[in-house]
Amino acid sequence: MIGCTKLLCGTATISDIVKYGRSSRDLPPHMLQFSSDATPIVVWNMTNRCNLSCRHCYIEAEDRAYKGELTTAEAKVFIDDLAAMKVPVLLFSGGEPLIREDLFELGAYAVAKGIRPVISTNGTLITPEAARRIKETGFQYVGISIDGNEEVHDYFRGRKGCFAETLQGIRNSLAAGNKTGVRFTVNKLNRHTLPEILDLVEREKIARFCMYHLVYAGRGKGIADLDTTAEEKRQTIDLLIEKTLDFHRRGVEVEILTTDNHADGIYILQHIERTQPERVEEIKKLLAMHGGCSAGEKMANVDPRGDVHACQFWGHVTLGNVREKPFSEIWRKNRDEFLLKLRDKADHLEGRCGECRYKSLCGGCRIRAEAATGNLWGEDPACYLADWKE
Repeated sequence: MIGCTKLLCGTATISDIVKYGRSSRDLPPHMLQFSSDATPIVVWNMTNRCNLSCRHCYIEAEDRAYKGELTTAEAKVFIDDLAAMKVPVLLFSGGEPLIREDLFELGAYAVAKGIRPVISTNGTLITPEAARRIKETGFQYVGISIDGNEEVHDYFRGRKGCFAETLQGIRNSLAAGNKTGVRFTVNKLNRHTLPEILDLVEREKIARFCMYHLVYAGRGKGIADLDTTAEEKRQTIDLLIEKTLDFHRRGVEVEILTTDNHADGIYILQHIERTQPERVEEIKKLLAMHGGCSAGEKMANVDPRGDVHACQFWGHVTLGNVREKPFSEIWRKNRDEFLLKLRDKADHLEGRCGECRYKSLCGGCRIRAEAATGNLWGEDPACYLADWKE
């Protein structure tokens, strides 16, 4: 995750981070990407069921019952283990997590165990009552997906009228006092709506906007041809840079981030080199602390049946199952070659990524590389950097 606001506006500094000791357990949530330990944020897809059928869904969720998902009792054992290993954040995702009746029970259980719980949702089921329960349970953040303006969003989500439902869910969440953010997965069909969505974020007083790059996993693999070109990516990040600085100048309290393409951090570094050369060394140190793609190290995933993955997009590579072995043991004692290489990726990169002078700060997306070339260590087809080689 690349903190555009942090990097461009100096809202996170080396001294800010160091004073917390860089422990994932002690860092504030907005600084977790700079932790020095490998205790991961865990994304738990608690159900495969969803009331929508989104065209880019990485787990291909549908509105039907699925067998074999972790029970409430099994989930509590799983959460106990996460607490014992001092996992800082448990992200309740899906499918649609609000479909599970035990969401609030398990969220409260995580809070009681000292874990920060957050929710990733499509927002359509956040009624005023659900928003109140989210707040009372202790969820610290609600991330809600919007894929464009009304016409584009409804197309991507597979149901007419869901944009209005999602917007109402955002308003309900905000009214209940929940920290709420918008997530936007950019592609050829919605990039033109990005200015509209940023205006909506400002108008609705939404505190956080995170733009996701398309990852070729699940249904996303089937629409890889909708990924934006290198030039379109540069134009998109230029817009985000401009908007980040504009919000900061005007005192609009919106944090802008991107995820799933660490070339964004390098592109911002190159912008800083041209515009604020006195800050270059600090930006390099911040990017080094982040360390590029965190899959398999600072980020982990557990799917609805308890299978453990390097991140939520690596569903086709399983490292173990929490029903058979504690997550902590799978994560810390696993000698799987794939996982070990992923944690030392700079030494294994090939092609353009292997030759890149920024490989220790980025590393590209190994899932996109595998989907596009058949070689997970090959070059990331979504890299858009023009100045990348020594």
